[in-house]
Amino acid sequence: MESPLYRPAINAYGAALGKWAYNMAGFNQYGLHRDDCLYENEDVKEAIRRLPEKLKDERNFRITRALHLSMTKTILPKEQWTKYEEDTKYLEPYLQEVVKEREEKVKWESNK
Repeated sequence: MESPLYRPAINAYGAALGKWAYNMAGFNQYGLHRDDCLYENEDVKEAIRRLPEKLKDERNFRITRALHLSMTKTILPKEQWTKYEEDTKYLEPYLQEVVKEREEKVKWESNK
């Protein structure tokens, strides 16, 4: 059983480890967000389709810029890297909705 006295230290350690892993992944050096790097299975494709145009355009810009940087073997200046604190999971609510709908559909069809 963990003591409540250790929780702040564990949370701080976990946050520091998460930030370290985020920076080591390297996608932030290209200006990408975590959700820009998801494998595009059917659920992710549907979630992207449901994004508002502004978010979709921002995502496409980041990916296009990252591809260009990769081809030229360069990265963004450090001040333009995506920061851990600023990286939002913009696709997550749409993806959760898609997965929930798919699971409901499977359940519905299995009850026929």
